[in-house]
Amino acid sequence: MSRPAQRFAVLGAGSWGTALAMLLADNGHRVTLWTHRPEQADTLNRDRANQRYLHGLGFPDGLSASGDLEATVNEAEVILLVIPSHAFRETLTRIKPLLNAGHKVCWATKGLEPGSQKLLHQQVEEELGSNIPMAVVSGPTFAREVAQRLPGAVTVASRNADYALELARALHNDHFRAYTGEDIIGVEIGGACKNVLAIAAGTADGLGFGANARAALIARGVAEIMRLGVALGAQHDTFMGLTGLGDLVLTCTDNQSRNRRLGIALGQGRSKDDVVKEIGQVVEGINTCKEVFALAQRHNVDMPITEQVYRVIHEDHTPTEALHALMERAIRPELD
Repeated sequence: MSRPAQRFAVLGAGSWGTALAMLLADNGHRVTLWTHRPEQADTLNRDRANQRYLHGLGFPDGLSASGDLEATVNEAEVILLVIPSHAFRETLTRIKPLLNAGHKVCWATKGLEPGSQKLLHQQVEEELGSNIPMAVVSGPTFAREVAQRLPGAVTVASRNADYALELARALHNDHFRAYTGEDIIGVEIGGACKNVLAIAAGTADGLGFGANARAALIARGVAEIMRLGVALGAQHDTFMGLTGLGDLVLTCTDNQSRNRRLGIALGQGRSKDDVVKEIGQVVEGINTCKEVFALAQRHNVDMPITEQVYRVIHEDHTPTEALHALMERAIRPELD
């Protein structure tokens, strides 16, 4: 597919930010990968790879790293934020004075704002205004597989259809497919909640409950996410697509998922803090389960699996206690 070359600033040099930067550079765009640690930028440029997160996968031409946020933003047309959700607003406030009328913003972060439970697009609107073109990129994607150029797909959601198509074209190639949509709320809710459900599925596997339990958790997890999303104004069908069911299945069933690995360890009786230290990266579901549970309570949405993940992570309930709480719930129609 023919596409005009653009200048991208990818903010966040973790595994997913690096993989997306590599994808964009593969597609002929000029990409600067920003890290908040200048010494890391020097290492990335020297190694021509992110050996910490994507060991052995070299950078394509057109990709460089920088620790200078102002220069990175000034040189770009499109700003792609790929940072942990707890640092999302802080990063927006840092780039706000650097933006001009020609900039466009997108994000591949998944999660809610700690404390306020605000969605990512709400934070963008509050910090940058509603006139700047904005979009969210999400889907069932593990960073290493994208960086390895294995087949994959995402959705680009924006209220600006032209911008969604432009960004999808920038990401799309012969092994990576990008779809467009307009349901930002649904895409963001799916991306946040799936991390919580992956902890639940991993915990069930760590307890040795088998494939039946995992499938049931995924199916009931979709129902929970859908109830919350629709209550917040999302489209029902979004949760049957890539950013809903697709992302949930991926994260619940493959051990590349940090959230699933945490759940497995919890089911085996290990300490949350020890497992997080061993993983060595942010496990988004830990904070997200607290925010999703609070959001559900505020909107009177029943999310029993999410509630039990919250109880285990933040109130020291045991996985066995969580199981009993779920199994002892009253019988009800499945599709209510």
